Amino acid sequence: MNGAEPPQRPVSALEPWPDTVRWQRISGDLIWVELLRLAMVLAVVLAGLGLGWALSGHWAFGVAIGLVLLLGTWRAVAIVRAVHAWGYAERENDLLVRHGLLVRRLSIVPYSRMQFVDVSAGPLERAFRLATVQLHTAAAASDARVPGLRPEEAARLRDRLTALGEDRAEGL
Repeated sequence: MNGAEPPQRPVSALEPWPDTVRWQRISGDLIWVELLRLAMVLAVVLAGLGLGWALSGHWAFGVAIGLVLLLGTWRAVAIVRAVHAWGYAERENDLLVRHGLLVRRLSIVPYSRMQFVDVSAGPLERAFRLATVQLHTAAAASDARVPGLRPEEAARLRDRLTALGEDRAEGL
């Protein structure tokens, strides 16, 4: 067994995140961006329910406020866990993007299939110095995105993916 590689553990279809690749994590600051988005939505909904309760005095508005707060708390916990589930890995011929908690999703985007790469950042993302890299392929269903990247990393990944896509497409 001199020089032989150890056998690789088979990857199960039920465990789509192979541990044979080096996963890159996204920034934890994305948690704050998503929590702020959630807080804005909750503020509007709770203000509306609170106004309805103040004007009508009906008990159902109080119950609705409690349910919204409960669901908001559940969603906040889910946001933290979901951000930690995001990752990407650059391999020789493709890019892997993983995310999801309950439904785990692994997208494999071959460099040769990429048509173009977008980098975007909304106002909240810019405030936290974050950007999203969006990969576009010929099949709309196979588009993948990597959120929560620092602008420098997003630019590096965009340039690398674009160069690799051009190199691989030339061979077609």
